[in-house]
Amino acid sequence: MRRLAALFALTALLAPGMPATAAETDRAKASDARQIDPGRFGGKADDAAFGAYQRGLYLTAYNLALPRAKEGDAAAQTLVAEILSRGLGVARDAAAAAEWYGKAAEAGIPEAQLQYALVLIDGRYAGPDRERAFELMQDAAAAGDRLAMFNLAQMLTNREPGPSGMAKAIPFYEKSARLGLPDAQYAMAQVLAHGAGDRARDEEEARRYLARAARQNYDTAQLDLATWLVEGRGGKRDYEAGFGWMKRAAQSGNVAARNRLAKLYMHGLGTEPDPIEAAAWYISARRAGLRDLEMDDFLQGLTTEQQKQAIERANRLR
Repeated sequence: MRRLAALFALTALLAPGMPATAAETDRAKASDARQIDPGRFGGKADDAAFGAYQRGLYLTAYNLALPRAKEGDAAAQTLVAEILSRGLGVARDAAAAAEWYGKAAEAGIPEAQLQYALVLIDGRYAGPDRERAFELMQDAAAAGDRLAMFNLAQMLTNREPGPSGMAKAIPFYEKSARLGLPDAQYAMAQVLAHGAGDRARDEEEARRYLARAARQNYDTAQLDLATWLVEGRGGKRDYEAGFGWMKRAAQSGNVAARNRLAKLYMHGLGTEPDPIEAAAWYISARRAGLRDLEMDDFLQGLTTEQQKQAIERANRLR
């Protein structure tokens, strides 16, 4: 299972990359941040610091929150940590962010408990302390944080490999999935597709979970859903819908989806046969490191002119 095999869905605080430089402007790109619910941070909807953050005025939010954070305001501590961890309006400082998350976690803020648990697992800025991380993740999950539920499920499967650990994890995957987390929806699809833990195999329900995750642009779910639709697994066969989902996954950059889309174009499943499109999508997948003997043979069977057109088309694919 692709996601179940991963350790944890680490946040931007722990993501590799160059530190952000100090920003001279008060506004950062919206794509660099995320909309937050002040309640999850222990704040109030009319809080000026949170209001500034929501409007993209990150330096203003930081300046408003920092004095309160130093006075022990746990909501402000969490907001300061969020801003520092992402380098929004200020230089990114993961070590300082970890310290503020730790203070807010001790005060019982669910978002801070989740983030500090990840810090303790990673061990670069505090810890490592997996037992304390497990306790904090449990607390955040109990408070209703859907990402904490997912990570807690991951921790349970790692602490107790096998059916018994999975049986303990599934209720948390399920709760997180019902709250709309696509990672958890995909996990539940895998559980039900294979009959894991204490759950019986149920491909119809698994397909419904795949569809929910796919609608949230989860590319692996789009790939699997497309495959199931083409194969008629978990419900009726639908070539056109399968083609549509496969193309969405391919366009998002999923390499396996690019190869499978090439095959749909080659065989004319869900679309008109198109050897140039088929070759172009396979070329793009092969450039990313995927090799498929069937598709290699298909490429060799094209004329020189067709191969040239396919390469030109592949060069234009995003």
